[in-house]
Amino acid sequence: MTRIADSVIKISGAEEAKIQRQIASNPDAPEATDEQLAKAKPFAEAVPQLAETIRKNLGGRPRSDNPNAAVSIRLDPESSMLSRSKAKAGKAGQMSGRR
Repeated sequence: MTRIADSVIKISGAEEAKIQRQIASNPDAPEATDEQLAKAKPFAEAVPQLAETIRKNLGGRPRSDNPNAAVSIRLDPESSMLSRSKAKAGKAGQMSGRR
C-alpha cells in the first residue's frame, strides 16, 4: 500500500515561493482570511437541501420495490439434476439456472 507521504511531490523553497506569488496575484481566487475560515460551515449545514439531494443521488442501480432474495442450495454431486446440467453445459461447466 502506498502511503500518502510517499506520493507527495516535494518542491524546493523557490518553487513554493513562485506558487505563493501566483496565488497572491490571482484576484479571482484570493486566499480565505482567518475571519472567513472561522465563519465557514460544513456544506451539509450551509446548504442542507442540496446536500440531501446529492446524498440521495449517489448513483448506482435504483432500489427495487420488490427485491429478489438470495438463495443458495447444496446438491449431492451424484444427483440426476446436477449431472444432467453438467452434461448439458459441456466443457464450459456453467449452468444458466433459467429454463
